[in-house]
Amino acid sequence: MLALLAALAGGFAAYAHTRAEDLRDVPAARNAALADTARTSEVKGTVGQAVDAVFSYDHTDPGRTEKAADRYLTGRAVGQHREMLAQVRAQGERQKLVLSTTVTQSAVEVLDGDRARVLVFADQSNTSTAKGGSTGQAAAMFAVDAVRRGGSWRIADIDTFNR
Repeated sequence: MLALLAALAGGFAAYAHTRAEDLRDVPAARNAALADTARTSEVKGTVGQAVDAVFSYDHTDPGRTEKAADRYLTGRAVGQHREMLAQVRAQGERQKLVLSTTVTQSAVEVLDGDRARVLVFADQSNTSTAKGGSTGQAAAMFAVDAVRRGGSWRIADIDTFNR
């Protein structure tokens, strides 16, 4: 009888170990955004600064937006950003445009090694300082994929959910 109990206990231990390994292997268990608060905060902070900088534009200093893009964007995001701001640049000087973007909330959805996906909520204000100009406000929601390169996080892809 004791041998039977020992065999059952051994079998249960082997089963429990296998199930525990399976649970550790699910993607959520590898998602550092759920456990590494310091790294998650670092990603949120850098992506927030990046979004504020690359999606703001001042007709008196258009080079500032370009410098921000050079600093914070990489890969596919470079072309996406260029396309998104093309109309602003084209009308910027004539309408004396000032576009300000401020991240109001963000959340790191996935953080896996040197890759992250961040959901971003931002307020945008655009002002035309030309005669008869106007001011408008809008909210924006999108996601960015970020990669850590050379010791800093850079936006590699911008997902505006337009599918």
